[in-house]
Amino acid sequence: MDQQAQIQEFRRAFTRIQSEASKVMVGYEGVIAQVLAVVFVGGNVLLEGVPGIGKTYLIKTLGEVLDLKFKRIQFTADLMPADIIGTSIMIPEEGQSLRHTFRFQKGPIFTNLLLADEINRATPKTQSALLEAMEEHTVTVGGKPYRLEEPFFVLATQNPIEQEGTYPLPKAQLDKFLFKVIVPFPDQAALEEIIVRTTTEEYPHVEKVTNAGMIEKMKTIVRGVPVASHVEEFAAGLVVNSWPEARNAPPTVKRYVAQGSSPRGLQGLILTAKVQAMLDGRFHVSCEDVRDVAVPVLRHRLVLNMEGEAGGIKTDVIVAEIVKAMAAELKSALAVVATAVGSARGAV
Repeated sequence: MDQQAQIQEFRRAFTRIQSEASKVMVGYEGVIAQVLAVVFVGGNVLLEGVPGIGKTYLIKTLGEVLDLKFKRIQFTADLMPADIIGTSIMIPEEGQSLRHTFRFQKGPIFTNLLLADEINRATPKTQSALLEAMEEHTVTVGGKPYRLEEPFFVLATQNPIEQEGTYPLPKAQLDKFLFKVIVPFPDQAALEEIIVRTTTEEYPHVEKVTNAGMIEKMKTIVRGVPVASHVEEFAAGLVVNSWPEARNAPPTVKRYVAQGSSPRGLQGLILTAKVQAMLDGRFHVSCEDVRDVAVPVLRHRLVLNMEGEAGGIKTDVIVAEIVKAMAAELKSALAVVATAVGSARGAV
């Protein structure tokens, strides 16, 4: 299959999935697109928004449209790691009432699409039960590794306003999420459409668009999109300049940030920028593609210092400043190259 055919196949599948999910999730086309961008590169997503706006139903709907095995875990303070991973149970051997063997009973994590609902309500010990699965797509029990079925994604939700009895995710856990997506409250037009679609006798029905095999194929296509050296340099610069020690870090980073992004942030920038390029009909990545995904990739990877926390500084604003500074630096560098080329031509 040539590049143009791959682009068309990818865009067609992406658009159909987004259209089907939008039958139920009114006004969330942008949120759906961000989640799908991560799904097609094999990452995990953290969705944050106030209660009752459909975060859980969005993920459940995507599971139906993508035709994947779907399981939901409601995270609570008394949830234990074994409730997620599974546990070994003792069963009697056939015909031997006094002899028993242990058999591993798989937990809900053995699925394709796992919804970790209100993930910040579980204790750090329980939250950490997801770390190996999110990164390695394996689960280890009693020293024995179990491979999870591909594709595997964790789509987690958290509520930003009710913090009583919650356990904020540590940086190491947040770093496992490729995107942090802010789910906005619907506007009035969307709310009126929600009434029409969800309070009548005929509830919206979604159709299956893809399957596990097609998603794996799309992931392969995305990873095959080439990236030019100057785009790689632009993306790497965003990550480097998210650290206050960086020479070219913007003043807001030097003043308010304690720790910047990890290399996983760089991987996320490049991979999801490839999706943006494909959706734009190109089989190459531009700096604009990287810029477009910078906020959801980096917003949860910046750790504010005490001054930033006390001042209520938003990491989205800081990421925007980093992008602006890098864009200006790139523009200046291109101007120097253009001048040099012009001088060389004049000399000839």
